Amino acid sequence: MKAAVVRAFGEPLVIEERPDPEPGPGQVRVRAEASGLCHTDIHAAHGDWPVRPNPPFVPGHEGVGLVETLGEGVTHLALGQRVAVPWLGKTCGRCEHCLSGWETLCEQQINTGYGCDGAYAEKMLAWADFAQPVPEGISALDAAPLTCAGVTTYKALKVADVRPAQLVAISGVGGLGHLAVQYAKIAGATVAAIDVTDEKLELAAELGADIVIDAREHDPGEVLKRHGGAHAAIALAVNEAAFSAAYSGLRRGGKLVMVALPAHGTIQVPIFDTVLGGISVIGSIVGTRQDLTEVFQLHAAGRTRVIQETRPLASVNESIDEVLRGQIKARIVFDLGEGR
Repeated sequence: MKAAVVRAFGEPLVIEERPDPEPGPGQVRVRAEASGLCHTDIHAAHGDWPVRPNPPFVPGHEGVGLVETLGEGVTHLALGQRVAVPWLGKTCGRCEHCLSGWETLCEQQINTGYGCDGAYAEKMLAWADFAQPVPEGISALDAAPLTCAGVTTYKALKVADVRPAQLVAISGVGGLGHLAVQYAKIAGATVAAIDVTDEKLELAAELGADIVIDAREHDPGEVLKRHGGAHAAIALAVNEAAFSAAYSGLRRGGKLVMVALPAHGTIQVPIFDTVLGGISVIGSIVGTRQDLTEVFQLHAAGRTRVIQETRPLASVNESIDEVLRGQIKARIVFDLGEGR
């Protein structure tokens, strides 16, 4: 099989031939149809974060494909069934986090494309209990971005406890943000979208954003305050200044939900304003299997649109460069065969 491999941090990925992986007990082999390009994959390939993967490895955690081989003990999945292989590749299932509905916080978790080989390949392994069935009617090309960009923003809005008639700021309208705008509208919120490119601001308006803020020309915090301040701000832009701007636009009792992970990023939180204003600063990481089930249900019901551009896997390095230059409207998806 062909795979795009990180041989060394910061170097171009290498397309190489590898043996087909064999599933162990509780695993399945998936013949890949599509894989989204998430900024996390770029962080992985560059070794940006304090905990690094171990090269050589195959990145990718928005993988979708057809079950090709069942490992020992797998009975709930069928050959030929379409499944998604998300970031949350496996958890212990026994710790307090797993048992209380917060499996994304499990300290023993294995992350797809980071702690094990991922979806930038023609075939991949998945733990069957975490391979998410994709409902009929959802293409692999749509399912791939929903597997991370969708479930991550959906969960962030849950964490923010967004309610009808609240003002919600979406900071960064791209692969994640274009879905966050839609989930906030589904929740009944008034949505303010913040970005620095005309194309993404236009996309936000097209998807239902009520207020569009061009951060090149206006201070997002000041604009939000003129509208009474945001009840919640979802920080999706990979930029430290954007986090601070989103914080500054919160009303009393507001919540800053931090999702994006700038390399070595920090934010200064003013203690006085935070305490007197009853402000919450919260981290939100991807979503659970149940969250992803709900994301797929919403899409199958026609409630969301996935804006994506397809590429062949051979273009992986050029595609990464396009993302880093901010040239992609929403999401790149590598079409690995039968993703339509």
